Amino acid sequence: MSSKIKEIQIPIANEMAEFEIKFRQFMKSKVYLLDKIMGYIVKRKGKQMRPMFVFLSAGVHGQINEATYRGAALIELLHTATLVHDDVVDDANYRRGFFSINALWKNKIAILVGDYLLSRGLLLSIDNEDFDLLKIVSEAVREMSEGELLQIEKARKLNITEDIYYDIIKQKTASLIASCCAVGSRSVMKDDDVSEKMKLFGEKVGMAFQIKDDLFDYGTHEIGKPLGIDIKEKKMTLPLIHALNNADSSEQKHIIKLIKNKSDKSSTVKTVVAFVREKNGIAYAEEVMHNYFDEAMTILKDFPQSEYRQSLMDLVKYTIERKK
Repeated sequence: MSSKIKEIQIPIANEMAEFEIKFRQFMKSKVYLLDKIMGYIVKRKGKQMRPMFVFLSAGVHGQINEATYRGAALIELLHTATLVHDDVVDDANYRRGFFSINALWKNKIAILVGDYLLSRGLLLSIDNEDFDLLKIVSEAVREMSEGELLQIEKARKLNITEDIYYDIIKQKTASLIASCCAVGSRSVMKDDDVSEKMKLFGEKVGMAFQIKDDLFDYGTHEIGKPLGIDIKEKKMTLPLIHALNNADSSEQKHIIKLIKNKSDKSSTVKTVVAFVREKNGIAYAEEVMHNYFDEAMTILKDFPQSEYRQSLMDLVKYTIERKK
């Protein structure tokens, strides 16, 4: 974990340590194979930004409690279930530098593990009557599925407009971060207006977060070397969409033809990256990202100053300054 993340976590350090123990308990199974796989999933956790958003959002509005822990666990369980299933759909062998569940235990077991995680999350909420938290997270999972399908539908024709792109990332990425912030506040305060405001805050953060991710593909000295993964997978992201919008019809046809027919070639990636830079696609995407960042900060500043609010601001800042 980076020193920056540890610094941001200071107000919730004890809660994050406690959450790790509780989350492992929530995933426990009497079936040896399942318990072994659950242990593997816990070990390969990332930066844990989702629980951080939950706990910091809760801290901004009240006293962190057991419902907060359950809300954070619910999000992690349901989101992990979707990732396990995604790896099967994408036939992916790695996630965060680790072997995926389907790579180690094959597709059938991976699907069943995803189902188990989903049921554990649902039961955790139902058993404790956290119906309001379950509704928030279930809506996010629905939106994530719809966003994924919308992207698949549009990717076939490579006809994604800027507005459709925003719809896709709002559903695929922003909805989850929005649910983290809404769940955090809802776990300590039953106020619909506050929950909606925190949801909107998380949505703005999620939009900025995904645009930052999309920028990695085109690499600058500030961001990192060009990877071209999105280009190879024929994903239309904001830098490319803007570049195409500012090109003449012959350039558009040439670039789209390259992506459609030769996206797996390194020469295509280089050509597309050069085209996007020439048409100011990177600068435009960075500008939009910072606009979402500013909107998120404006919402957060409406709430009283506290160490939790400051860390939440720092976490948002981290999402657009991170190097990976």
